[in-house]
Amino acid sequence: MLSIQREFRSVEDLPYELVERKGVGHPDTMCDAIAERMSRYYALHCLREFGGVAHHWFDKVTLYGGGADTDYGRGELTAPYRVMVFGKAAFRVGATEIPVRELMFRAAADVLAEVTTGFDADRHLVVEPAVVDHQGSGRGVSRYQPASAADLVAPRSGGLVSNDTNLLHGYAPLSRLESAVLGLENLINGPDFKARHPDTGWDVKVFGSRRDDAFSLVVNMPFLAARIDSMDHYLSRKAEIQKELEEFAASSGLRDLRMLMNATDRNGRPYLTALGSVADTGDVGVVGRGNRVNGLITPMRPMSIEAPAGKNPLDHTGKIYNVMAMRLARQVHETSGGPAQVHIFTSKEAPLERPDEVVVTSPDADETAVRALVEAAVAGSGELTAELIEQGITLW
Repeated sequence: MLSIQREFRSVEDLPYELVERKGVGHPDTMCDAIAERMSRYYALHCLREFGGVAHHWFDKVTLYGGGADTDYGRGELTAPYRVMVFGKAAFRVGATEIPVRELMFRAAADVLAEVTTGFDADRHLVVEPAVVDHQGSGRGVSRYQPASAADLVAPRSGGLVSNDTNLLHGYAPLSRLESAVLGLENLINGPDFKARHPDTGWDVKVFGSRRDDAFSLVVNMPFLAARIDSMDHYLSRKAEIQKELEEFAASSGLRDLRMLMNATDRNGRPYLTALGSVADTGDVGVVGRGNRVNGLITPMRPMSIEAPAGKNPLDHTGKIYNVMAMRLARQVHETSGGPAQVHIFTSKEAPLERPDEVVVTSPDADETAVRALVEAAVAGSGELTAELIEQGITLW
């Protein structure tokens, strides 16, 4: 099951590197967060009511944005956000109904309130579920049409098998550019920054490139139209913010640095929104089009195309092993002191505790230590499921 490879070329040794992050207010990231929150709320409801979790997946969420009236000094949503959910779930356990529609609405409302300013779910949100309880090939009717609580699965119950065939990847540590890109978005959308700069929006995108040791960063960050009085006011506030961001990037070790902020300004168009996202004006988001599990889009690294958000946390290895690969890479790095990559492959119906292959690439890892880490991780897949449900893990 486990193999260890020694050949490794660090991304820092490449002459050119590209990294991107879509912030928490980007429509794609909104969809990831909504899908995962729906899965958690559904699972938690099942645990409270029945002691186990009904099978489900809500990883096909689409958000198509509303309409807005914006100008200097005003910003108002004139048409609601619309969230459409495609997936499968049990609607009842025996004769007891699961309030799927209500859980979905609350999940979407809670996420959107956290990543916008002035969001009012009663006025600004419509949720359109397209969820079915149809049975798949080879499945018993109990999977999505449970007759009783005995048909549900309790976290940590063990004995589960993979719901799909998946290939997942993780790596550590982050490069200088990756750390800066992730750190900039976390800074802008963090509570301290928002308290200091309440006129800033949430739909932040950070794109970074490196040529040898020369760094370039493009930061797109909206302002709230109602709090910007004029173009001069906008440009003044943007200059203040950019100076703070450049200082942060320099403190992260990026010395030879160029930063471009809000590129549309070059055409005389200020980046103003009503609630802080381009979803205010009809832009569309879809699960899986944004950040990977480590929060970044990294084309120079091994990267899974799985969309883990909203997947069934009980047995969908596209979710469970995605987190596991990332954490294992960090553990191998912390143990060995050198860079590490982890690749996990599993086939459908393989036991969760025995994936088909785990490949660890690290020039400095001790085989005995790596084997112990891998064995502990795969044996703890049930604990990882419980953490996904009970505490939540950020997958974007």
